Parts: sequence; structure tokens; C-alpha cells
Amino acid sequence: MCHGIDVKGTGPLANKSNPPTPNLTTPAFKKRLNDYPGVIVSSIILRPNGDLIPKTLRENGVRLSPHSWSVKDLRDLNQYMSAVISKNR
Repeated sequence: MCHGIDVKGTGPLANKSNPPTPNLTTPAFKKRLNDYPGVIVSSIILRPNGDLIPKTLRENGVRLSPHSWSVKDLRDLNQYMSAVISKNR
């Protein structure tokens, strides 16, 4: 919804959040990912009140079920996003 299939920040909600959704395929982000392997997960957790992503989705009509992130969820997310980012150069 936000980063888009290509993770370049081109999804339909990319410009609806503040700050806008970043392009995760830039050399600068890939360097951050390499230097700080947990940057994807930490950026989700450290967003203002940990609520930027769910808040943006809710404000744009996306219905979310109540869900607490588990450690496995965060590890799975990090693994998936890292794989997608490495494929999109």
C-alpha cells in the first residue's frame, strides 16, 4: 500500500504519511540496511508512538484487525523486506 510492489515508495498511500514513504532501493537505504540489519524493524517500532503505519492505513480506509507484533512477525518482516529490497536494484 505504501512502498509499492517495487518498494520504491510508489504505492497508492506513499504520499499519505508524514514523512512520505521512502524508496527502499536507493544506495543510501541499502547501505543503512547493510550497516544496520535491523533498520526495517526498528524503523517500524520507532515511528512516532509506533503507530505511523497503522494510523496512515486507518486514515485511508484500510481496515486493520487488532494485532500485536510478535518477535517472529518482526523477524519474518525483516527477512521478507530484505529479500525484496535486494531483488529491486
